[in-house]
Amino acid sequence: MNTSEINASILSEIEEQLVEIPAGNIELRDDRTKQKWTVEIQPFLISKFPITQEVYFAVTNEDPSTIKGNKLPVETITWKEAVTFCNRLSVNAGLNPCYQIPDEDENITFHNTANGFRLPTEAEWEYACKAGTSGIRYGELNAIAWYKENSGNTTHNVGQKEPNTWGLYDMLGNVWEWCSDIYDETVYGSYRLFRGGGWCDEERSVMATTRRRSHPLKFKIDDLGFRIARNNDKKREPES
Repeated sequence: MNTSEINASILSEIEEQLVEIPAGNIELRDDRTKQKWTVEIQPFLISKFPITQEVYFAVTNEDPSTIKGNKLPVETITWKEAVTFCNRLSVNAGLNPCYQIPDEDENITFHNTANGFRLPTEAEWEYACKAGTSGIRYGELNAIAWYKENSGNTTHNVGQKEPNTWGLYDMLGNVWEWCSDIYDETVYGSYRLFRGGGWCDEERSVMATTRRRSHPLKFKIDDLGFRIARNNDKKREPES
């Protein structure tokens, strides 16, 4: 499939599923280093569901998932494969790609002011997940997430559990989600972050604050996928 041949209905579906997230602030913490820091969030858009296998195939003509199903979240993909999807989708939508991706190495550049599709930053992800709440979860775990105790050892169609108050589904459980950020370059090099917990995780891991990281080109597993985001240029505050 040539990227120009992506069905217009898929692009329309993706656009319709983008949720506007308001500006605000989020405090992040790292349990390894015991550090806390606050990030200012500009308004942005994020998809209400993780990217499904159906949508991933429509954009890439690839079917990498271990657990098969059109409406299941795509998984078993690397961070590089996730951002490559974002770039292809951006080109088809007539937007500027957010990532400069070399063929061979892991020195991928993120252009955070581009108007194309991208992975959410870690701060955006946690801010969107909490949706104005202050706890470790936005609801009772069994009601909002597929995890080890209720998943039956598999992923599930997106959107089956209760959403958070901003209308986002599966932010916790089902599959972990890649974020754009490098974790700690001085210690882990190019390792990228992922958030949210997955279908095979214990309750203690399925929290809005849990942070994980791994290699962007090599690591892929059957409980790790992604959702997409975009800058909300119409509502972004002008830089002083």
